[in-house]
Amino acid sequence: MFIRGLTLALILLLAAGACPARAGHELPFYPGYYPQEIRIEALSPAAAVPLLRNGTLHAYVGGDPFAGGRLPAHVTSVDSLGGYLVARFNPAPPDAAARCAAASRAGKSLGAPRAGHVAHPYAITPYHADYLQHWDLAQAARKAVETASTVPPSRPVAVEEVDLQGLLAAHAIGAGGTFAPPWLKEGWFHAYLLQAPAISDPAARQAVEGLYRRLVTFAYDGAAERADLERRLVQRLAAGCERPVLGYTVRREPFNSEFSQGIENIGWDSQRGFNSEIFVRTAKLKDFPWNGWLKVGVAGRATAAWNPVAGFTDAPGRLLWAAVGDPGLIPAPYAAGFVPHRAVPAEVAVAGPAGFEIPEDALLPEAGTGALLPVGKGKTAKARVTYRLWGSAAHDNTRVSAADALYPYVFAARWSARRAPGHVEHDPAVEAATETARQALVGVRVVKVDSEVRRYSDITFTYVVPVVEVYLNAATGDTAELAALAPPWSTTPWHVMVLMEEAVKRGVGAFSAAEARRRGVRWLDLARDPKTREELGAILDGLARGNHVPEALKRLVTADEAQTRWAALRQFAQRRGHYLVTSGPYQLEKWTDGAVVLGVFRDMNNPLGVGSYDRFAIPRRAYVTRITARGDRLEIVPEIERLEKFLREYRLVREPLGSRGEEERSDLPACRYVILGADGTVAAAGVSRDVHAHRLIVDLKGRLKPGAYTALVALALGDNLVGPEVATAQFRVDAAP
Repeated sequence: MFIRGLTLALILLLAAGACPARAGHELPFYPGYYPQEIRIEALSPAAAVPLLRNGTLHAYVGGDPFAGGRLPAHVTSVDSLGGYLVARFNPAPPDAAARCAAASRAGKSLGAPRAGHVAHPYAITPYHADYLQHWDLAQAARKAVETASTVPPSRPVAVEEVDLQGLLAAHAIGAGGTFAPPWLKEGWFHAYLLQAPAISDPAARQAVEGLYRRLVTFAYDGAAERADLERRLVQRLAAGCERPVLGYTVRREPFNSEFSQGIENIGWDSQRGFNSEIFVRTAKLKDFPWNGWLKVGVAGRATAAWNPVAGFTDAPGRLLWAAVGDPGLIPAPYAAGFVPHRAVPAEVAVAGPAGFEIPEDALLPEAGTGALLPVGKGKTAKARVTYRLWGSAAHDNTRVSAADALYPYVFAARWSARRAPGHVEHDPAVEAATETARQALVGVRVVKVDSEVRRYSDITFTYVVPVVEVYLNAATGDTAELAALAPPWSTTPWHVMVLMEEAVKRGVGAFSAAEARRRGVRWLDLARDPKTREELGAILDGLARGNHVPEALKRLVTADEAQTRWAALRQFAQRRGHYLVTSGPYQLEKWTDGAVVLGVFRDMNNPLGVGSYDRFAIPRRAYVTRITARGDRLEIVPEIERLEKFLREYRLVREPLGSRGEEERSDLPACRYVILGADGTVAAAGVSRDVHAHRLIVDLKGRLKPGAYTALVALALGDNLVGPEVATAQFRVDAAP
C-alpha cells in the first residue's frame, strides 16, 4: 500500500511538473543546452577540409582531416586518446624473453614518429587519470626500449592500431546505457581488456584474473593497496609480451574558432574527444550564444542500429546518443570517474562490520523474470547510496517517474539470465554490460518524492525530485565510485523499453549485433528501417489496447498511467516517424543516409540548462615548482593557470598560487601523491587539499615505517587529471626516538 500510495502521489506531482512563477518578461533560465539544432553529417576527411576552411563546418568529430598538417588560422584543435599501438608477431617467438626483446627492438625501430603516434611502451598513458600511479613504471619501460639492441627482429613484427572506443564498446551499453562500470576510463581496465585475452599460460592468466577480481570487487584496504594492485596487474599483463604495447595514438579534432562564425566554450572528453556528452552540453556558437545551428562532420556513415540497449556502437551513433541520451551520471571529461547529472548522490554511506540492515520493503529484481520482489527480513548491505533524481518530460511529453528509474534493474535481470538454448529473452551483450551493477545491487527503495524550489532572478521553479535508496554489497572509500555502480536512472522511458522487449520476443529484431547475427534477425532499429517501424506500430497497438503494464511494474504503475504512456508514444510516432523517445536534451528530428538533424528539447521540468557544464570548458592545469620533504611531511609550492578573457578570446597565464591575494575555491589545486617504498611497492597514496601559506601540505605522520621512500606528486585543478607534470622527491623516515 505504501508503494502504491507513493506512486499515485508521484504521478500527481509529475503531472504538475516544474511550475515557474512568471514575471511578464523573458525567462532567465533556459533548459537544455546552447544550440537549438545540431546537424551531424557524414563527411570524409577530404570533404571536411574545404568546409572547415570556409567556415561552414563547426567541428570535425573523430579525427584530423588535415592529417597533422598546419591548421588554417581560424581553426583550433583539441587532443584526446585514440587508442593503442601494439606489436603483432608472425609467428610469435616461443618464449617470453624472446618476445619482449623483439617488441623492444620493434619499438625502437619504428622510425620517425607519425602524426598522432606516440612511442610509449606502457599501457597507462598521460590521458589516463591513473597515470600518476604508474609514472615510474612507464619511465622504466621507456628506458628499456631506448637501451634495447638495434638489431632488427628475427621474425616479422607488425604494428597494430587498436581503437580505444572499440575496445570499450561492449562495456558502454546495456539497459539504456545506464550501467557502465565505474572504472570505464581507468588505464588498468583498458590494459586488462587489451592484453588479458592474449595470455596463453594458464598460471599467468589465473594470476591476472585474481588481481582483476580484487580490483572490481573492492577487495583491498585503502588507496595505497588499490594503487599497488593496479601496478601489479599492469605489470603481470605485460610480463609475457604476448600483446606488447609500443605506444598510443592521439586523436586531433579541429573546430572553427573564427571570431564571428566559430564556436567557443568547448568541452571534450580526454578519451572520447568531441564524441562525448560534454561536447554537446558546452559548445555554443559565437554569434548565437543562446541558440543557433551547430554543424558537425563525422567520418563514416552510420551502420550501427539505433536502439539504446546495444546500438549506437559506431562513431556517428555514439555522437547521436551523446546528444539524445541523458544518463544519470556522465563521464568526467578530464578525469576517470563520473559527474552527477540526473541521478545525484545525496549521501553515500559505508557500513561497519555488521552492515546496513536493508528495509524489508526494499525491492530486488528476480533473475530471469525481472520481477521486483521485496528483499524481506534479515538482509544486510555493505553500502547505501541515496539519490535525488532530477526527472523531466520525455520527448513524447510523458513525465519521468520512479518506474522509469527502476526499470533498468528489471531489464538487466530479465535479459541477463542464461536460459535454454534458443530462448530469445537473453542477450549476452546485455549480460556482460550489466554484470558489475547486477552483482553489486542487493536492494532498492523509493523513499519519498520531494519538491525542490530554485530561484532564477525573480522567477521561481518548483521541481519534483524522487528520492531513491540503493543498497550495495560493495564497499570502498571512494564514494564516487560507489555512487556510479548501479544508479537508479534511465534516459529511456519504461514503455519504450517494453516495446523493444516485445519486438525482440516476437522476432522483429535483436538488441545487439552479435545476437542478431546468431538468430538471423535484424539489429533492432527504432527509426531507420521501415519494416521494423511498421511492426513496432502493430505491437504498440496491441499493448495500448490492453493498457499493458509489465508484471514487474504493477506495484509502481497504474492502468491509467499506462494508457497515457501508450497513447503518447503512438501520437509521437505518428508525428515524428520513429520510436526513439528519451528524456534527453535533443530529439531526433529527421535523417537521411548521410545526415541527422537533432532539435533541442527545452522542457521546463528539466533543471539542467545552458551553462550547467561551463566549468569544464577550457580546462586548466596546476604545476609543482618545488617539493620539499621534511621528515614525514611534504610541502609543495604550486603554480596555477588562470583564465584571462577579452571579448571572444582567452589565454591561460601561469602564476604562483597566492600571487593575487586570497584565492577563489576554484583556484585551489588538489595534490595527488603516491609514496613508493624502496622495493617499489606503494606505501601511501591519496589526495591532499590542505593549503597553508600558499603551500600544499601532505601529512604522512604515522603512515610510513622507517625507511627510504620516493614521492610521486602531481597537481590537479578543476578535476583536470590529464597530462600531469609529475614531480618526485626522495626522503627518509627515521624511527621515532
